[in-house]
Amino acid sequence: MSVSEQPPAALGGPAAEIAAGYAFEGAALDLGALLWDGACHPDAPIRIPLPVLNRHGLVAGATGTGKTKTLQLIAEQLSAHGVPVFLADIKGDVSGVSAPGEDGEKVRERAAQVGQEWRATGFPCEFYGLGGTGPGIPVRATVTSFGPVLLSKVLQLNQTQEQSLGLIFHYADSKGLELVDLKDLRAVVAFLVSDTGKAELKGIGGLSTVTAGVILRSITAFEQQGAGDFFGEPEFDTSEFLRTAADGRGIVSVLELPAVQDKPQLFSTFLMWMLADLFHDLPEVGDLEKPKLVFFFDEAHLLFNGASKAFLGSITQTVRLIRSKGVGVFFVTQTPKDVPSDVLAQLGNRVQHALRAFTPDDAKALKATVRTFPNSPYDLEEVLTGLGTGEAVITVLSEKGAPTPVAATRLRAPESLMGPIDAAALDAAVKGSPLHGRYAEAVDRESAYERLTAEQRAAEAAAAAEEAEKAGKQGGGRAPKPEPSLAEQVVGSGIFTSLARSIGTQLGREISRSVFGTARRRR
Repeated sequence: MSVSEQPPAALGGPAAEIAAGYAFEGAALDLGALLWDGACHPDAPIRIPLPVLNRHGLVAGATGTGKTKTLQLIAEQLSAHGVPVFLADIKGDVSGVSAPGEDGEKVRERAAQVGQEWRATGFPCEFYGLGGTGPGIPVRATVTSFGPVLLSKVLQLNQTQEQSLGLIFHYADSKGLELVDLKDLRAVVAFLVSDTGKAELKGIGGLSTVTAGVILRSITAFEQQGAGDFFGEPEFDTSEFLRTAADGRGIVSVLELPAVQDKPQLFSTFLMWMLADLFHDLPEVGDLEKPKLVFFFDEAHLLFNGASKAFLGSITQTVRLIRSKGVGVFFVTQTPKDVPSDVLAQLGNRVQHALRAFTPDDAKALKATVRTFPNSPYDLEEVLTGLGTGEAVITVLSEKGAPTPVAATRLRAPESLMGPIDAAALDAAVKGSPLHGRYAEAVDRESAYERLTAEQRAAEAAAAAEEAEKAGKQGGGRAPKPEPSLAEQVVGSGIFTSLARSIGTQLGREISRSVFGTARRRR
């Protein structure tokens, strides 16, 4: 539906009604211009009200139809309105949002078609990387804060194994054994199936050796993928994503993921951890004049592939509730059917790029997509297969919260660079960030692994001393005192007592967890 060939005619009938549906009074983002009857109408702008961007959205379309440029267009306008943005850069081509765009004939032509006053503009950015893999400030999480539900997803555990992992976390919480990295988790699992540890969970279900073996093997395989670096300290404070620049523009946080794009479950689950962590800490605010943060979840279908019912339920609940905390979430994927219906029902703002109908499955997906839109004067099956690059079918929520009319739209051109910045510029931006010194270097402090190892050695030394003492005696009427279990040694040890005093009442009781089982962190 590339329509630049025909000049725009005066709007009337259904086209005028569509245009009127986007004539908002308050602050809004400009997405593009209406396409109708073979022409682009720059006098009929298609917009989205700024206050409804916490109502979540979907950007969908086949590969190469312009989804990434659409999220770039929305992100830079949000930044200009003082709203912080989070972007997951899966393919490594979003870093250009930090640099002014390049003028050219195609850009000027697009700007003229949609009535855009295009100016090359870069936006304030921070660049992050998972655990320091690839460029970016390292984003790390402790195993404790990540929680059993998300970890089960990334370890690909079944329901029984997921429940057992939850039991392991419960035990570690109740005993004050901090799970900072994967070796801490491995140490606790190994202890709970050892001769001294088996009795610890007997009263609440126990942990079978077979299940423990599966969990330990999954952890090992996970580490072999390079995931060990993603767990540890200093743990990233997700409130860093809520910052604005000195000039009042929202900071665009770009998570650089090309180095882990062959580990889709890893990065999609980490993105969900970030969202769940924000959910913990933000207060209820209801509807605001503008969101506190808009979070773009690229390649969203990877999050849902093979997900358990518990995981899907947790996603749905998080998406439903985080709106009231001023956070908007946009899922970016190929077709709406990639997103479960309970989640899709929460997405009031829709930007649907072209779909292909080359196969029977494609045709089925096309029909399913059409059914998700409100009634429209367009033949949506025809329109969706005929859209050109940078064109989309749009419906959003109005200022009153009602769906706007479906509008075929030619989208505006991003004003930032439509491509990656060079590696040297990216490296300079990372090292020049005020956050680099805070998060760059990993810290390995005493946690569950070190304490269990130390107590095991102490127990072995005590047992050896007792045997030596027995050997030195010439008999004796008293029976030897039963050796305490390793867990009793851990809890009663001087190390444990000292640590408990140093961090107060947080240890010795269950850590408060969210719908994802993630822990509230001490800020």
